[in-house]
Amino acid sequence: MMALIERVSKPMVVILDNASIHTAKKLKPYWDLLEEKGMRFYFLPPYSPELNRIELLWHKMKYEWLPFKTYTPDELAQAIDEIGRGFGSKYTLTFC
Repeated sequence: MMALIERVSKPMVVILDNASIHTAKKLKPYWDLLEEKGMRFYFLPPYSPELNRIELLWHKMKYEWLPFKTYTPDELAQAIDEIGRGFGSKYTLTFC
């Protein structure tokens, strides 16, 4: 994020969920520094998967696009890659 803020001259807003990695006390000095440089952070409400598009994508992948079976790590990576290659054509999300 530091490299990004150094290259972008416009105001920037980053939307984050409340994952522990985003809210860890150890990161506060970094968030403060980035805010001083013009980056703004907006945290989603504590539990709001409907506002977080990645949650919608993971739900669709898990319950509709991936066959229900046991995967090895390599098989799962391959299946996710296949979805990625077909995203937008074979696999699409619609938002109401």
